[in-house]
Amino acid sequence: MRKIILGILTIGILLSCNGDDDSEINIDEQNFLIFGHFYGECGGEGCIETFKLTDKSLFEDTVDDYSGQDMKFIELQNDVFEQVKNLTNFFPNELLNQNETVFGCPDCADGGGLFIQYSENGNIKSWRIDQVKSNVPEYLHVFMDKVNEKIALINE
Repeated sequence: MRKIILGILTIGILLSCNGDDDSEINIDEQNFLIFGHFYGECGGEGCIETFKLTDKSLFEDTVDDYSGQDMKFIELQNDVFEQVKNLTNFFPNELLNQNETVFGCPDCADGGGLFIQYSENGNIKSWRIDQVKSNVPEYLHVFMDKVNEKIALINE
């Protein structure tokens, strides 16, 4: 009888530990693109916008941490994903070969900056890019435009 009661208690404890908050999604995929913009001298929700794009979904960061270190993502609707899923087609491969992680002086003159993080098979690289195109290499310009375009689409 003790074994039955002990078994029932054990199962009950295990089931009660599985009550996670479903509003946040833990993403364990190794291939993704995080993109966003940040503006230091700014007020409101749109000052820091960060998104995570995988091959199947789009997620939005709910923390809006300026440093990009503390991010928690929630999944956005599929129609929004459909509007931005091709962003990776514009990612400049030259960026992967750069030793620099900062281009220009992001948000130094209140012009804002882009935060980009790319992961392929768990190998993560991050960059901060000045929004002022004259301060960054030309090969980044089309990608910068697309990132800003996709953020605008998401925020419509």
